[in-house]
Formats: sequence, C-alpha cells, structure tokens
Amino acid sequence: MWSPLAGHATELVPVDFLLPTGIYIQLEVPSEATIQHIKLLLWKQAQTYPLFPALGEMESHMFECVNQAAVHEELEDETRRLCDVRPFLPVLRLVTRNCGRAERLLDSKIGVLIGKGLHELDALQAQEVKDFRAKMLRVSEARMQFYHAMTWSEWLQACFSPQMETTGAAPPAASSYSQEDYLKITIHFDQSQVNAPLLFPLVLQYIKECIQAREPPHLTLVLTSTIRTMFEKEISAIGAVVSRKSSNPPVPLPPKRRAPTVSLSTVSTSARIHLPLVTPPAPQVQVRAGLFHGTELLCKPAVSSESSGRSEHAWSDGTLEFDIVASDLPRMTRLCFAVYAIMDKVKKQKSTKNTHSNKKPCPPPAWVNTMVFDYKGQLKTGDVILHSWSSFPDELEEMLNPIGTIQTNPYTENATELHVHFQEYSSQPIVFPDLSQSPLLSPFHIELKEIMERDPLSQLCENEKDLIWTLRHDCHLKFPQSLPKLLLSVKWSKHEDMAQLQALLQIWPRLSPRDALELLDFNYPDQYVREYAVRCLREMSDEELSQYLLQLVQVLRYEPYYDCALTRFLLERAQANRKIGHFLFWHLRSEIHMPAVSIQFALILEAYCRGSIPHIEVLKKQVEALSKLKSVNELIKLGTIKTARSKTKEAMLTKEAMMTCLRQSGYSETLSDLNSPLNPSIQLSGINVERCRYMDSKMKPLWIVYHNKLLRGDSLGIIFKNGDDLRQDMLTLQILRLMDLLWKENSLDLRIVPYGCLATGDRAGLIEVVSSADTIANIQLTSSNVAAAAAFNKDALLNWLKEKNSGDALDRAIEEFTLSCAGYCVATYVLGIGDRHSDNIMVRSTGQLFHIDFGHILGNFKSKFGIKRERVPFILTHDFIHVIQQGKTGNTEKFGSFRQYCEDAYLILRKNGNLFITLFALMLTAGLPELTSVKDIQYLKDSLALGKTDEEALKQFRQKFDEALRESWTTKVNWMAHNVAKDNRS
Repeated sequence: MWSPLAGHATELVPVDFLLPTGIYIQLEVPSEATIQHIKLLLWKQAQTYPLFPALGEMESHMFECVNQAAVHEELEDETRRLCDVRPFLPVLRLVTRNCGRAERLLDSKIGVLIGKGLHELDALQAQEVKDFRAKMLRVSEARMQFYHAMTWSEWLQACFSPQMETTGAAPPAASSYSQEDYLKITIHFDQSQVNAPLLFPLVLQYIKECIQAREPPHLTLVLTSTIRTMFEKEISAIGAVVSRKSSNPPVPLPPKRRAPTVSLSTVSTSARIHLPLVTPPAPQVQVRAGLFHGTELLCKPAVSSESSGRSEHAWSDGTLEFDIVASDLPRMTRLCFAVYAIMDKVKKQKSTKNTHSNKKPCPPPAWVNTMVFDYKGQLKTGDVILHSWSSFPDELEEMLNPIGTIQTNPYTENATELHVHFQEYSSQPIVFPDLSQSPLLSPFHIELKEIMERDPLSQLCENEKDLIWTLRHDCHLKFPQSLPKLLLSVKWSKHEDMAQLQALLQIWPRLSPRDALELLDFNYPDQYVREYAVRCLREMSDEELSQYLLQLVQVLRYEPYYDCALTRFLLERAQANRKIGHFLFWHLRSEIHMPAVSIQFALILEAYCRGSIPHIEVLKKQVEALSKLKSVNELIKLGTIKTARSKTKEAMLTKEAMMTCLRQSGYSETLSDLNSPLNPSIQLSGINVERCRYMDSKMKPLWIVYHNKLLRGDSLGIIFKNGDDLRQDMLTLQILRLMDLLWKENSLDLRIVPYGCLATGDRAGLIEVVSSADTIANIQLTSSNVAAAAAFNKDALLNWLKEKNSGDALDRAIEEFTLSCAGYCVATYVLGIGDRHSDNIMVRSTGQLFHIDFGHILGNFKSKFGIKRERVPFILTHDFIHVIQQGKTGNTEKFGSFRQYCEDAYLILRKNGNLFITLFALMLTAGLPELTSVKDIQYLKDSLALGKTDEEALKQFRQKFDEALRESWTTKVNWMAHNVAKDNRS
C-alpha cells in the first residue's frame, strides 16, 4: 500500500473511516493528499449518511490511527500527507478534539519530530519523569519569553551565528592595507555575480579556510527584507505560544510542606537488601550484587545462596548484607546485579569407579543496575522490580557491569525479573546529608612534584593515593591539573573525605575545558565533581563545544538522573545557538530507538523543541526528507534481488524506478529547499534527478546530487546509507578533525579532509561527497584496462595530477599531496585504521589525499584463516613516494621533508595523548562496546607510546615508518588482489 511507486497524486487507496456517531464509511482517497484534504473529502461524503448533524463542526474533530510502530497516534498536524503518515492498517478513526488544540498540535509535531509520541511519556508513572518535564517546561517557556523579546540583530546572531576566527579589535582603516592584503571574492546576488575586493584580515573562519585551501570564497548577499520576513515569522510563531500561556496563567499552588526526614549519617547498620523472588530461565540460580562508585567496588560483593525451581525462584532468607555501613554510602552509589545459572560439573578420574561432581557458575545470563539513592537524594526503600539485560560485556570486575545503564529492560516478556526489597532503616525518609557542614582537616606540606608530573595515564598505588589525599591542599595550590589524580585518591566510603573534597571543589581553580572533559568519565560519578566539570565547560566557545558534542551526548547515558548539570548545560547552549541545537537534536534523535536511552533522550529532545519552537519546522523538513530517502532505498533493495534470467535488465528497471520515484511531486517537494543535516548552513535547493544513482554495494546507498542556486549551479553530493552503522565513521572523522585542529594550533597544516558524516537513525545516516575527487583504484584503472596490472603503474597517480594541474598549480598540488599524505599516514597509524585498499583512499584534483570508510579502527583488523590481513602500520606505496619526489627517483630532499612532516605531526599528537584517551574513554563510559573497549584504549596508548620519552617514542615511530617502506611492495600485491576480486564481482 505504501510503496514509493504508489505515490502519484492520482493514486487512490481504499481507507476505512470510523465516525464517532457509529457510522462506517469506506472511501478511496489520494495517497499523497494531506490529512486536512482527506477530512474535507470525508465530511462531504458524510453529509449523505445518517446522524451527520450530530457531528457538529468539522474543525472540532481529528483523526487517529495505528502507525507503523503499532502505536496509537493522533493526527493533530493535518498538513502531513497520508503516504507520510503510513498507517499500519488503512483505518482512520474520527474523534472529537479536546480543548487546547494549539497545545495538542505542538505536542503532535514534537512527537513526530523526535520519533517518540509524547503520549508515551505522559503514560509513564515515574515521578522523576514528571518532575523533569515540568521543570523543563518552565525553563522552555522562560526561554521563549526571552526569545520573543529579542531585537532583530540579537535574533540574527542567535540563529545564524558566524564562526569568528578572532574577536575584539576592529580592523584598521582601509588606507593602511597594501595591494597584497586584498583578496578577490565572488559575491552572488539575485542570480547575478560581481567580483569585489575584500580586505584580507576579515575575521570569518570561512574566509580563512578558503585561503588555506587556495579556493575562492563565495558569499551570497541576502536582502535585509528577506531576513526580516524570516524574523517576523519566527517571532510570530513564538508569540502565539507566549500569548496563549500568559492569557491563561495557572493558579499558583500553595507551597508544599516538606515532610520530616532523617539524615543518612544516623544509620549505623550495614547496608542490606532482600531478594524475595527471581524468575530466570534456568533450573538453579545465584544472584551476585555489588555496590559501586564509578568503577570502584566499595566492598566485597554479596552472593545469594543457590535456589532451584522451574519458573520462579524464591529464598526463605534472601537477605544480602554488604560489608559497609549504610551511612558511608556515597551519593552516587550504584547497586549492580548479575544472575547466574549454576551448572553441574562432573570430573572423571582415571578409574571409572571414582567420580565426583561440583557446581560452577556459568557466565551471567542477566545483569541489571539501579541507584541506591533516588533523584531527590533519598535512600530507596520498599519493593522494586528490575527487568534484566542479557548482553554481557567482557573484562568486568567481579562479573558485574557497573558502567551499564541504570534503566531496566523495557522488553519485559523474555527478561529475567528480579524482585528487590530495599531495607527500611527508619519510619521517615532517609536523605543524603549536607556535607558542606563537615569540618575540614589541616593540610600537610610534602613535595608532590614527582607524582604529579608523571604520565597522567599511569596507575597510582594505594600508598601514592594516601599521600595525594594527605597533601590535597598542596595539590590545590601547586598542581591544580592534578584534580583527576586527587579524585581517584578519595575514600568515597568516608563521608568526612567527601565533605573535604566538596569544600576544595568550591575554591579549586578552573581547569581548561579540554582537561575538564576527563572528569565526565565513569570514574568520577560524584555529582559535585560533574557539576565542577560542567562549570569548566562553560568556558568553551561554540566552535569548541561543537568539536566535543559527540562525546558529551554519549556521556549523558551515564548520568543516573534526568535532571543533571550536563543536560542543563547542553540545552542552554543548544537553545542559544541553532547550529549546536541542530547537532544536539540529531545526535539524540539517531539513538532514540535504543531501549536503554529512549526515555532519557526523548525527554531532552522534548525540552529542546519546547525551547526552540521556530526550529521545529526546519528539523521536521529534514526528518521527512530522510524518511523519503529511506523509502527509495528500500524500493531499490527490493528491485535489485537478482534473477537468473537478466541481471542487466533488473538493474536498469531499478534505476528507472528510482528516478520515477524522485520525480514524483511528493518526493521532489519534500526533498527540496531544506537545510542539510550534515551542515545546517547549507541550503539544499532541489535534486538533479538525472545525476542521482545508487551504489553497487550490499546496502545500495543512494548517491543524491543537489542543485545549489546560490553558487551558480554548482552541485552538492550526499550519500544516504540505510543498513550501515555510521557511528564509528562519525567518531573517527571527529578525531581526524581534532587532529587537524591540534596540528594547526602548532602551525602545521596537513591539509586533512574530514568530510561530513552524520548518523541519523537506526543504522542510517548521511555522508558528504567530496567534490572533484576520485579513488586511487579508479585513477590507476584509467592507465590500464587490466585490474591486476593497474596497481603496479607507479606513474598513474602523478600523470592524473598533471592532467588536472599545470605549471605552478602542479607544484602546489604535489605539495598538497605530500602534506595530506603525511597527515593521514600518522592518523591511520595512531588510530590503527585498517582495511586500507585502493578503493578507500581518494585524491582531489587539487592534490589532497584522504581516506574514507573507517569500519576497522584501533587494531580491529580483518583476518582470514586466523591471519590478520594488515601487515603495514600505514599505507605508503611506491606511487605515493613517486608523487612526493615529483617523479624524480632519489629526490631525497622532498622525501626528507615528507618524513619530517610525519615526525612533527606524531610528536604533536603525543603531547595531546591524554585528550585522545579521554575522548575514547568517554565513549566507553557510554556503554558502547561496538565502538570502543578497554583493549582499544590500550591500543591507542601503545600507538602514541605514552609512558615513554619523546626520544623513545620517535625511535618507535621511525621503525614503523621504515617498516611501511619495506612492505610497500606487499601493499601493492594486496591492492592487486583487491582489484582482481572487485573485477570478478562486477
């Protein structure tokens, strides 16, 4: 029914309509009609049926349906098309609207936009969810009031904030510039163009990037009246919400009387819980439980006795007691469970007469975590049912999973069910004490220089931790960068130590934002530490925040409570800068399908949308466009199931079906005039259907080409992938972007091309097409029709560059190639990027070399018959060296410069090794074993030679460099094999 080809305006589909009067009507309606138009058709037909007068006004009704996710959905937004709604069954139910249609319409739009209906959040009974939504609603309304009061210039700065290279002093007078200070720019205006001189020291980052890339900047002049129209439209949309809220102010509630509470410090008994019941699918089970603060185990785990049964296991005395007094529990204590099946193990002796059996625990089939204190700081009491998770990572202390989510498994049908009773120590609620009232201890004065200046990633022994804690005030005065070491030295089970730490944090100097990122790792769960870290992050510029936004969103997974400093910080900055808001939206939206974060991310997305109402329509357009592309991709996958009769005919029919689909009005309108999800600063005007295609790989990615009317018809290419997880590519490209930034900060520009890549949903996303570029494989094949021989033609690459450039341009292209080749050699070595072959290394016509497709990183290489394919630390083939040496054999001066670029780049990355470790560790904190693991982080430490001197590290790198040179012939043989295999497949 909802096939992409069934999308012509004349395509009619039968729909059953259920009226509130009990009347049933079946109509054939256009699949591309809007819900509003369909309701008009129904109303006209309903006039001929009984009880029509009882319906009343048409506007007082709306449709309901069951959507593709088998969830009830209210179709409040009637501008949507039926083919976009895609009901699970062609049944629409007409119901009477309740009051507050504008609020319901906004709720409906937000639900569709974030991919989770707000009625699902309304149905949740958790008080924490209700409190968070109420608080964020108040914050959002205040934000909209502020937004509504903005001037035109303030609005322009917030929505289209320019990326400034420097700030402060105004440029000097024009008379102070020489002729060399002028730069020729192309300015576009109303489909015409004029060349104009522009003063060189302009502060826009875009201008600087164009100068570095030796490309002419393109600027587009937009009429002030056009911008003012946009401003008035957005302010009007906000005004409707603001006036509606102010006209119906809620009646203030009387202040709540605070119930009497008891301080945790008064509880002197051991911490304990009771396990009345567990229902796992095993005959005999044990339950192991541990109390953790971050990854630190606070005391020995408690283990239940064995229990046997069929479907339910009950303990007559299921009390688990921990060797820690309840009053010593830290605020962020996690209670982690693992459920084991106990199996009989029979040992046979040499004599068959003597056998004995014992029992051993199998790997845990289920785990689940929960917090000991609730979001209000109260010690949990009473009965709780926890539904466990089945996937279990390796290398976990005591076989418990402290870095796993605290959310319980929403798929309860097949999940192990753990019934937990939290001990009630008092008849009144027990709250975590205010540690700021505890007395401080006097400091000692001992030299800490040797420990503090040691490698930041080195392990601390217990004696060193005791020494650091004893000299904490010296750390504060002399070694403020040592805060992470101090935090690892705190005895979190001693409230006196925690109180002193809290007092120190109030006076501790602010760390740089880059250093503060480490404090968001799972090793530092204390809320005061994380609030301190967020205070440091507030010093970040918008550009720097964008650089680390990927990790900051993933770290949200580890926050145990919805309302936390990091969530508030990200929402504030996103609502103040639309570009940050754009990427915050997509990083959250792309993982909304994951059960462990579904509610948390939906709550944050709802809060963002309510505080950024004008942005809703912009994002909604992008979501709809991606939905259309997914439909096209599914059509192609269906059509490319090869038949034995005519493969070529199948391919031609599929290509034609794709183009037919893209030309339909419903598709062309949805896919035109939208901001690019990859870069919201780019406006995608319309699709060039004739140049669109799909790629011949398993998931049939779409190659979509857009017109760009602002740049005289220059095209923009985007690859849409459906079925591939792009998160690892996105992470790798982010790190490449950071490497590029660090090198430039040290006056080393290695011409890196970190193209755009964005995950937008469940195994779906977009990749930017780099213009004027081709793969090494295609470049080699232009010089030879034989795939096997192509890889051995060392002149092919240099000849290709000569065709694209001449004279001084060729010298510049070779220099671009040399710099970029050095940058990617170092980056691929440090990050352990594998599966490098001639199809995933590309070169631009300007000379820049760059890598694509990062499915294998940090040493996780492909292998065959147990033997790893990767034999070289990075790719450095004879044809690359041939270009670097300008085609002159033995040009040692040029090759020497290339080698020096590599060594300089490597030493710069080593100096920032802790930052790279931190970023990968934050991804590990997020519980994403498919992206990074403890083993991967160790690989990064080894490749950066952390813990060694610069001389030792440089010696190691030079050995790897020489190894790459020696193995260059092997690389060519591998490339030949790849080309032959690809040729055979095609």
